[in-house]
Amino acid sequence: MKAPARSASPEPADLLNAFRQPAILLDRHYRIVAANPAYQGIYGEGEPLAQRHCYEVSHGYSRPCDETGEECPLKSSLERDAPSRVLHIHHTPAGKEHVDVEVHPLRNGSGEVTHFLEVLHQARTASPREDGPGLVGRSPAFNHMVELVERVAPAETAVLLLGESGTGKELVAKAVHEGSRRSGGPFVPVECSGLTESLFESELFGHVKGAFTGAHHQKTGLVEAAHQGTLFLDEVGDIPLSMQVKLLRLLETRTFRPVGGVEPRKTDFRLVCATHRNLEEMVAEGSFRADLFYRLSPFPIPLPPLRERPEDIPLLADALLRRMEQGRGHTLSETAVSCLQAYAFPGNVRELRNLLERATILADGAALLPEHFPGVCGRGLPGGRGEPWPHEILPLDEVEHRYLRWALARAGNDRKELAARLGISERTLYRKLRAARRGEA
Repeated sequence: MKAPARSASPEPADLLNAFRQPAILLDRHYRIVAANPAYQGIYGEGEPLAQRHCYEVSHGYSRPCDETGEECPLKSSLERDAPSRVLHIHHTPAGKEHVDVEVHPLRNGSGEVTHFLEVLHQARTASPREDGPGLVGRSPAFNHMVELVERVAPAETAVLLLGESGTGKELVAKAVHEGSRRSGGPFVPVECSGLTESLFESELFGHVKGAFTGAHHQKTGLVEAAHQGTLFLDEVGDIPLSMQVKLLRLLETRTFRPVGGVEPRKTDFRLVCATHRNLEEMVAEGSFRADLFYRLSPFPIPLPPLRERPEDIPLLADALLRRMEQGRGHTLSETAVSCLQAYAFPGNVRELRNLLERATILADGAALLPEHFPGVCGRGLPGGRGEPWPHEILPLDEVEHRYLRWALARAGNDRKELAARLGISERTLYRKLRAARRGEA
């Protein structure tokens, strides 16, 4: 619901009761002038709220948010003389919650800003608690991502998710879908990596019976299956160049032809794409169409790697253990938490899940200790090399050789992906790995 027109002398009850969401009226000094029943029910705890500070009620702070490392929407609204919106974590009787805080300045008859209307929208796409569904986290990097998701989800704008492998791009795509007006429709993921040109066209657009050898039945394409829902193209940077023009035409006309078909068909879907590649560099190299890139990227959302949100590791670990059949009842020891927070996690959240699964198998009790994370917490795998860094100074060539062997194992022996992440060509990587093998012999 949109905020009412600015009032010369706002009547608190009339103004606030127009909102179903929690809403308060604030003065310029962060003091609550009035609260609607929804706000009182969540934050009042049976006590009067008038004249209490908003940061005290919602955060438990003794100072304004901007003095404790957070962005304050009231201060921002006052400085810019405009509405302001920011994602915060509020303390509620149900626990911590992500809340989208929207602040509107209100003026008196002289045009001076005297009050602020604050409306709270609980975020539906993420939770700062380990028992929350979907996305879990509370670090600044994670919160910034959630804020972007909350802003774009209700729109029809195409979204481009940018992040390393294992950062949870499909989970974020689902969050965009579930926060949209199309949440009642289908969510259809398409894994673009590894699809040949002919297979990509058949998967995306479907085919008619007899379209090619082996096409014994008509097949509905994923574009048609996503009608009135969300189409998620994962690793869009791997789409063959020859197929990119057909995807571009689909996005421009919302029509397609199944392989072997004659009559065009219409479809209606919301597009979300994801990639770990640098599409702008690919455009410059000529391996990705510029016109398609601009179609896919009106609203990019960077997904932070796990190494940029180490404070989320205990929370994520608890959430992952709860969701794993064999992980229930297990907890991370403080020393294991410290060890994992110091680790770089090249495989991100996916690697964290794998490490936890292995740890629950190695552990005899409920506590997961550093020794249950071999190769990460100071001990190598039995018979393995462990981490690439020894407790000694080595020649640079030897350091590079060890690092490349370790990195290749972390990348699942996928040389193409490893070369892209290292920022070198596959040919250069092959030459360096061959030198590393010679050095190992």
